Amino acid sequence: MVGAYARGVEKDYLPRTAAFFDLDKTVIAKSSTLTFSRSFYHSGLINRRAVLRTAYAQFVFLAGGADHDQMERMRQYLSSLCKGWNVQQVREIVAETLHDLIDPIIYDEAASLIEDHHAAGRDVVIVSTSGAEVVEPIGQLLGADRVVATRMVVGADGCFTGEVEYYAYGPTKAEAVRALAASEGYDLPRCYAYSDSATDVPMLESVGHPFAVNPDRALRREAAAREWPVLVFDRPVRLKQRLPGFSMPPRPALVAAVAVGAAVATAGLVWYTANRRNATA
Repeated sequence: MVGAYARGVEKDYLPRTAAFFDLDKTVIAKSSTLTFSRSFYHSGLINRRAVLRTAYAQFVFLAGGADHDQMERMRQYLSSLCKGWNVQQVREIVAETLHDLIDPIIYDEAASLIEDHHAAGRDVVIVSTSGAEVVEPIGQLLGADRVVATRMVVGADGCFTGEVEYYAYGPTKAEAVRALAASEGYDLPRCYAYSDSATDVPMLESVGHPFAVNPDRALRREAAAREWPVLVFDRPVRLKQRLPGFSMPPRPALVAAVAVGAAVATAGLVWYTANRRNATA
């Protein structure tokens, strides 16, 4: 099975290359952000009504019916929902529940691909629209080398203001990929990218080896028109089942990893800040 999903994966030498992975429905079987809603509820961050609303959003997302407008409304809702949340508390909740919530929904096929790309000498980069506080520890769990994720503005009190500082979505993902390629020396025509959504076409077309994974209808049409390979991932599996010696790091280490991981999205964030400044100049 590994060979079926890693065709053309050969040992790389200079120049450097990378494999860019969308997260939700590409590496894991659900929305990473929405998966933590019950944990946020039990910790008092959201009420029962919010849990039900996020459950519905998860259903729409999994059914492949979330178009651009629905994703935008979801972004606005989640941004307003997390306003006033203490960032450190969010990080601790994610660290404490990561193993129970995320480990069981990692696609076996995606985990194998990540291993294959590392074996071929490529960096693995997670590029996700979900928030950095969620994506960065998942990236560490998966062994990713870098993470690009959405970042919320944090006030002087250590709480989210409800404003978005950097939104990793659509063309912005492709821009972050190009910024990382420039800073890390990746040869994009020899790089790989994987996603399930048509909103990630700009990221997919920025590399030489794009793959549509569990594609929505729009991406499936696009992949057929461009003759991009289509992969089907359907076997979520616990990492411990794949790697008997695998063990989660203790909670404090995971919390520390989130803080350290804040640097890995710098390339995309620097690009976004510079371009916003130029646009308003």
